[in-house]
Amino acid sequence: MTISSLNAVTIENDKFYLPSSQYSAEGKFTNGIPVAEFSWSRIGGFLKRALFEKKVNTIPNIKIPVEPLTTTNIENLPQDKTSVIRLGHSTLLVKIENQNWLLDPVFSKRASPFSFMGPKRFHDAPIDIDNLPFIDGVIISHNHYDHMDEYSIKKLKDKVGVFVMPLGNAPQIESWGVAASNIIELDWWQSIKVKGVKIVSTPSQHFSGRGLGDRDHALWSSWVIKSESSSIFFSGDSGYFDGFKTIGEKYGPFDLTLMETGAYDKDWPDVHMAPEESAQAHKDLKGRKMIPIHNGTFDLAFHSWTDPFEQITSIANREWIDLLMPKMGQPITLEEEKSVDAARDLFWWRG
Repeated sequence: MTISSLNAVTIENDKFYLPSSQYSAEGKFTNGIPVAEFSWSRIGGFLKRALFEKKVNTIPNIKIPVEPLTTTNIENLPQDKTSVIRLGHSTLLVKIENQNWLLDPVFSKRASPFSFMGPKRFHDAPIDIDNLPFIDGVIISHNHYDHMDEYSIKKLKDKVGVFVMPLGNAPQIESWGVAASNIIELDWWQSIKVKGVKIVSTPSQHFSGRGLGDRDHALWSSWVIKSESSSIFFSGDSGYFDGFKTIGEKYGPFDLTLMETGAYDKDWPDVHMAPEESAQAHKDLKGRKMIPIHNGTFDLAFHSWTDPFEQITSIANREWIDLLMPKMGQPITLEEEKSVDAARDLFWWRG
């Protein structure tokens, strides 16, 4: 592994990072544009809605179609092309330059600190961690439970070459048994290069925290995954902001954008995107094809579980966006038109 443009990052202790311009004097990471802070009144309002607001169709009444995957399926994907497989929510496997990269791996039954409560999976993962081939790298966008999963990282740690994540997240996964030598933390606009694949940490507009007392103690990022032949953008979680245009100008156009399209709500418009904003972000990034993610696996908001799919399909038809809607576990090879065509207009969420 060679580090291409990783600036010196001094970690004096678990709460102090240099030279990140995103780190504030208050000891927290910040967005370029401030977002609403969580307060007890906001938490109370959310809990009240969760307890008393009637939810409609937030959990599927159909069996989610999943294409089972095997180690052989993954190993037989073209070695000289780029393939992408949705495994659920924001978890994806990207095969690029014959390397396997896993994004935000969450294989747990729940996106929660508890095994007995919290958002429960709508479907099984297409493949178990034990059956995954060697993973050259894991990319983590931020530390929320639906993106950084203790069970998954503990199971993955001995079959992964490197874990790449934003500043401040290493102590958490080190506590789960990942060797510090296998972790690279990046600030926004820093990058590494792994055998011909460039990984760039880029801005997003979100927040971090796994409990009530650690809000914004770790950074959050979107990501650019780039080789000589293809370029992918992974949004992680983000509200809509002008940073997408900056990323598009610096690293676009992108052959594929993996865009957050789900878990939006009137109470948190600055940290998650409505489908219209996801589509606009895709265009800002100069994306050629788009897969909407952050949907179809967990109940994390008040909209129906099918709303992200229906809205983004309607928008894509109107805006001439080349939208790919693969089933969970369905491989897409970007350079093969037959493979790409198979991921268009499936409407699998309608049963």
